Amino acid sequence: MASIFTKIVNGEIPCHKIAEDENYFAFLDISPLALGHTLVIPKQEVDYIFDLDDEVLCGLNLFAKRVAKAIEKTVECKRIGIAVIGIEVPHTHVHLVPINNVGDLNFANPKLEISADKLAEIATEIRGNFK
Repeated sequence: MASIFTKIVNGEIPCHKIAEDENYFAFLDISPLALGHTLVIPKQEVDYIFDLDDEVLCGLNLFAKRVAKAIEKTVECKRIGIAVIGIEVPHTHVHLVPINNVGDLNFANPKLEISADKLAEIATEIRGNFK
């Protein structure tokens, strides 16, 4: 059965898309740690990041870098933190989270409740900065 992320890529489940190419897809996390928290995935459904082919893994990181630069231009923060946890959804995904200190990347922190309108607005802004 397809993962929830594959269903998002296929348009079966709506999302706030940030960027897409033939191999990768980025969209806002709907339970974010910070405004602009984005998930970056390979379209190829592979559960564990270190099971990706080297070429796909390298491409994922390069695509994530471009997304991170767009987030940095949009959301005020010191850095974009990156985390790969991979337990909750069996589809490789990278979390890009705007942070100002190390504690901001703690997934035990309460998640923000952001309206769909605000998520759509920030997604549009980040997309506008994606190159």
